[in-house]
Amino acid sequence: MTTPATMSGVQLTRHGGPDALAWNDSIPMPEPGPGEALVKVLAAGVNNTDINTRVGWYAKEVTGATADTQDGVEAGGFAGALNFPLIQGGDLCGRVVAVNGDGPAEGARVTCPINQPEASNEEPAKFRVIGSDYDGAFAQYCTVPAQQLYDVTDAPMTDIEVAAMPCAFGTAEGLLDRANVGAKDSVLVTGASGGVGMAAVQLAKVRGAHVTGVCSAAKVNAVRAAGADAILDRNETPPKLQFTVAIDLVGGPGWGAVIDALKPGGRYAVAGAIAGPLVEADLRTIYLNDVSILGCTYQSPEVFKRLVDLMNAGTVRPLISQTYLLQDIAKAQADFEAKIHPGKLVLIPPSEDA
Repeated sequence: MTTPATMSGVQLTRHGGPDALAWNDSIPMPEPGPGEALVKVLAAGVNNTDINTRVGWYAKEVTGATADTQDGVEAGGFAGALNFPLIQGGDLCGRVVAVNGDGPAEGARVTCPINQPEASNEEPAKFRVIGSDYDGAFAQYCTVPAQQLYDVTDAPMTDIEVAAMPCAFGTAEGLLDRANVGAKDSVLVTGASGGVGMAAVQLAKVRGAHVTGVCSAAKVNAVRAAGADAILDRNETPPKLQFTVAIDLVGGPGWGAVIDALKPGGRYAVAGAIAGPLVEADLRTIYLNDVSILGCTYQSPEVFKRLVDLMNAGTVRPLISQTYLLQDIAKAQADFEAKIHPGKLVLIPPSEDA
């Protein structure tokens, strides 16, 4: 396949609001280096990680919720300072155009984890983030390490559905894996109407657990449809000593109540803090009840491979609430932050002849 010399996409020019995103029709076409594949982007999901990175929320000086983060942060990426301009986009569904070395066949439909494991003996939890450490899916093409790509050509899902899976379902599967969730567990999922939360509900049910989802009244039906056995209103305090596992994506002022809701020996797994990263609880509750606290960002290759197997089998499927043209990314991210829709929002890049 002959590729053009340039492509269109969205570049993040600095940390800040939507005005930090710039549309560019003349981005040089990326070339795959050794061990990399050139991928034509078919669809790209909207997720909180990309918004957190845009506003600089990962900087230590930021202490509030994502929506409260102000301009002026300098080192707000996962690993600190970013190289601008940056093409974000951690949720990829694409088609392989070329491979420089071993990798998926040309023409294969592929996806990849957003946090890509590169573990070593010295750094057992090392990873790189697509769309943060290197250019991602918010453009017509991107290059990806070939070993990080997974073939989903035959998955009974649309390109849009595949693009909704990596961040939400990969993060959720990582949380459940670290918390060792099984059929005997009673699981509390905060933020259960969001992409990761709804994925956690589905995947916990695949494991046979009893699942209680926390969400607003307007989104109860969507969370129940994902498989939740019970619902708690997000303004309701969870009952104490009720759950063996808490999957938390919210943090903020309600954190102590989530810890209190765990039974002795319970496991608390966290991969988000949409309501704020600074939290408070009684340490006596944690140590007297032998509560395990698990931070969950690194995912072993086995975690995403297990998710891809479920995708290819048609066992899990995301809820897609809205799609947008990639050019309308600011609107899509604003809708995401406003929590208007349950589930996932997805961006569609322009075709070359558009």
